Amino acid sequence: MSIDATTRLATEIAPPATAHRRFDVRRIVLDPRRRRGAVSWLVVLLIWQLGASSGGWLAEPLPWIGRLPAPRDVLAAALELGVDPGYWHSWLASGGRVLLGFAAAVLCGVPFSLLLAGSARVRGVAYPVFELLRPVPPLAWVPAAIIFWPTQELSIAFVIFLGAFYPIVLNVLGGARSVDARFLETARSLGASRWSVFRRLLLPAVLPAMAVGMEVGIGITWEVVVAAEMISGGGAGGASASGGGLGFLIWSSYVGGSYPQIIVGMISIGVAGYASSALLRWVGARLTPWRREPAA
Repeated sequence: MSIDATTRLATEIAPPATAHRRFDVRRIVLDPRRRRGAVSWLVVLLIWQLGASSGGWLAEPLPWIGRLPAPRDVLAAALELGVDPGYWHSWLASGGRVLLGFAAAVLCGVPFSLLLAGSARVRGVAYPVFELLRPVPPLAWVPAAIIFWPTQELSIAFVIFLGAFYPIVLNVLGGARSVDARFLETARSLGASRWSVFRRLLLPAVLPAMAVGMEVGIGITWEVVVAAEMISGGGAGGASASGGGLGFLIWSSYVGGSYPQIIVGMISIGVAGYASSALLRWVGARLTPWRREPAA
């Protein structure tokens, strides 16, 4: 068979790229896990709607859930906020603070944890202080941060840094200390340099733990930034909800009595945290391809 005939036959047998993409989309839509997720959301919305409207068909509204705004009121508030530039400025403000504090936590936490794992002297000096400060909640640092840092933006970033720093250090330290010391000694005895041992042995072993620590840390940063913005008055946003962050948006909505906007702010934080964690999971999966689950 000639080369041209072979190429033509392979083209006829191979499915077109568009069909492959359509199949992938259909598989994603029909994925049982996504169907179960959609059912769970429908159940939550149904319970929410029934609870919010319970005052109309019961003598008294159901406790707690009966005082929530109805889903349609929250949707109306979300559509109203969606065309307000101040709402998106709040997104950018909170996202920038989280990014700054989280990046600082990664840049400081990873080398510090590797230093603790690699040096018994450093661990003996620094680890007791680390363990003493670790149980202190990040929000307990807010008054001190406001006093000692020159701007409120730096104060908020410092509190966010603390929220991500401890889980990153603990996870990376645990991953580094789980490496069998005999592997390191064998590599060194075979003539490998310190940099080669770190790059080829220690770093791949630590990457999974680092990815987990970063994923935990980014979730805590969104919890911390909201509370820090509430306490500090929104940082550079001042007394205005525009640009004050999502936390200050929730607080100003509470003060103003706009309860549907409170729910919109809470959902916004959940979406931001979920997206951040999903992004870090994707990055972690790309950095550690050997840990991927085999395709079904």
